[in-house]
Amino acid sequence: MILTIFLAIIFCVAISLMMFAAVAFIQDKKLFSSAPKEARDNIIPRDKELFYGAKKIGWTLIVFSFLMILGVGVISIWDGIRGKYTFWQFFTRFIIIFTVYKAYDMICFDYFLLMKYQFFQFYFPELKNVYSGRKYGFNIKSQLLKLLVIFPATSALAAWICSMFV
Repeated sequence: MILTIFLAIIFCVAISLMMFAAVAFIQDKKLFSSAPKEARDNIIPRDKELFYGAKKIGWTLIVFSFLMILGVGVISIWDGIRGKYTFWQFFTRFIIIFTVYKAYDMICFDYFLLMKYQFFQFYFPELKNVYSGRKYGFNIKSQLLKLLVIFPATSALAAWICSMFV
């Protein structure tokens, strides 16, 4: 269980690093596909780098983030196979990791970074009007769909596949 919580934290750190790299360093509109349509429509493309080498730093951080996420998956599965996990043990591990991530996403990204501290609006001031007057982020329905339907289904499928190798 301690390993599962640790992996969930690493997953959240990786996602945070990826978001920071995309917003602060790369600043490419294509990387904001999860933002609401009105926000994507208002983002002004940034052709000039924030500073020399910013995009290289950003892409390096994104690759590192992907490797961290891949590592979380590999360690989760490898440890479960080594420990002869059952379907339910794999399922519990995967659902804990996804639930911790989604709660972190909804609380830290959508509420604190987007609404309270306006992190995204600092780098993209043209988005201030899009988010003004909102008490919470923009996509509560899709967040809950992921939390209550997509992540449990994905966890069950992954647990089923992993349990076949035990």
